[in-house]
Amino acid sequence: MDNWIDDCFDSHLALLKTLAAIPAPSHHEDERAAFIKDWLEKAGAAGAYIDEAKNVVLPLGCEDRDDITVYMAHTDVVFPDLTPLPVREEGGILYAPGVGDDTANAAALMTVIRRLLDLGRTPVQPVLFVFNSCEEGLGNLKGVRQIMKDWAGRVKEVVSFDCTMPGGVVCRAVGSERWRVTVRTRGGHSFSDFGAPSAIHRLALLISRLYEQALPDWAGQHTTYNAGVIRGGTTVNSIAQEAEMLYEYRSDDKKALAMMRAQFFDILAAAQTAAGSDASFSRDLLGERPCGSEVDPAAARALWDRCARAVRSVTGAEIVPRSGSTDANLPLSLGIPALTFGLYEGEGEHTREEWLRIDSLKPGLQLAFTLVAEQFA
Repeated sequence: MDNWIDDCFDSHLALLKTLAAIPAPSHHEDERAAFIKDWLEKAGAAGAYIDEAKNVVLPLGCEDRDDITVYMAHTDVVFPDLTPLPVREEGGILYAPGVGDDTANAAALMTVIRRLLDLGRTPVQPVLFVFNSCEEGLGNLKGVRQIMKDWAGRVKEVVSFDCTMPGGVVCRAVGSERWRVTVRTRGGHSFSDFGAPSAIHRLALLISRLYEQALPDWAGQHTTYNAGVIRGGTTVNSIAQEAEMLYEYRSDDKKALAMMRAQFFDILAAAQTAAGSDASFSRDLLGERPCGSEVDPAAARALWDRCARAVRSVTGAEIVPRSGSTDANLPLSLGIPALTFGLYEGEGEHTREEWLRIDSLKPGLQLAFTLVAEQFA
C-alpha cells in the first residue's frame, strides 16, 4: 500500500493542482466535469458519462443490481470565478480556494479508481462512482438529487467524501431552507419626501423581529437562523423603494425545521399587516435541504462499522458521529444509509485562503482505497 502511494504521489499532487485551478461555481461545473470524464477514460474507465445535472458518473457492476454502493465527491466550489483559480505550494502546504472542499476529496477518489483499474480489480458488489455538481450553497444538492432520481430504488448506501479527515463523521443531516425576502415601498427624496415609507426600514424591522424569535427548546436537536445578505436602496439621499435579504434557518430535527418555517411565515405576515399599504413583502424559496428520515438501524450500523474499521486501520482513531449539511442529506431523507467524511487535513474552507497539508493526502488516499477496495476482488 505504502509503495503504491509513494510511487503515484507526485502524479496525484499534480492532478490535485490541475483540478483545483479549474473554476467550478455551482451550476457551472462543466469544465471540471469534462476534465474528470476525460481523465477517467484515459485511465481505462469504460462507461463514464456526464448526466443532465453535470455529474460525472462511473457505474461498475451495476447492471440489473439493486444493492449499489455510491461513492461520491462534489466538483463545485463556493467561489463564483469563471477564470482559473490560483494554486500555490509553499512549505508543505497547498493553498487554493476550494482546494480541500471538495477538490482534494474528488482527486483522491479519481486516483483510487485509477489504482483499482491498474490492478484489474472488479467489483464483487455494485459500485457507482460519482463526481457530483451543486453541493454548495444555492446549488441545492442538484447533483445528488439527480443521482437519487436516476438510480431510485437501487441504491443501498452512500459514502460522500467531503469535509476534512475524521475525527468526526457526518451521520445526521442538518436540513435547511433558504429564502429571499423582498420589500417594496413608494420611496422618494430623502428631504422633500421625508417620512415616506422606506423599504430598508421595513426590512430592518422584520430582521429585528426574526432575531427575537424563540428557538425549539427540546433536547436532541440543534436549530439556528441567519440573515446573511442585505441589499437595497439606490443613493444616500433616496428613500429606498426596494430592499431584500437572504435568510435561512437550519436544524437537524425535522419537527424543529417545520416549526422554523411556521414562525417565519407568521413573522412575515405580521410585518405585512403592520406595514399595511405602505409596503409589500414577498418571499421566494431559493434552496431546501431535507433532514434525515428513518433509516434501517442494522443497515446504518453496517455502513458505520465498515467506515469505522477503515478509519481505525489507517489512523488508529475512533470516529465520532456529528451533524452536518452535505450530499448525504438526500439519501438520508429517503431512508438510505449515508455518511460523510474527508480525506485530507486543512483549514479555511469557504475562504480564498483555504489550505491543506500535503502530507495528509497520503493517509487520505490509503483510507479511501481501504474502504472502496473491500468491494473489489
